[in-house]
Amino acid sequence: MRNPLLQPWLTEKSTRLTEQAGQYAFKVKAAANKTDIKRAVEEKFGVEVQSVRTANCLGKSKRQYTRKGLIAGKKNDWKKAVITLKEGQVIDYYSGSTDQGEEKQSK
Repeated sequence: MRNPLLQPWLTEKSTRLTEQAGQYAFKVKAAANKTDIKRAVEEKFGVEVQSVRTANCLGKSKRQYTRKGLIAGKKNDWKKAVITLKEGQVIDYYSGSTDQGEEKQSK
């Protein structure tokens, strides 16, 4: 898989995990497996990954009442990965992507 990482998952819980246990959460592609995710994080951020945990999250059901009746729908399902780094390793989300950072600085 080319790049399974979609975006960092920044919530209060994931921030607490980062501060206390050195774990980072990412939203990843649904077809990604643990080895793909590990390889992508190590290449993109230059860190050593100790373990990867994944969870398939179900999309929320949505209902909207209109004049013509009830419209039911559902948001897309998604996958979350929690990365545990080796001791002393950190990820800086803002300087991790070198491709876009160099382009912006040169302009």
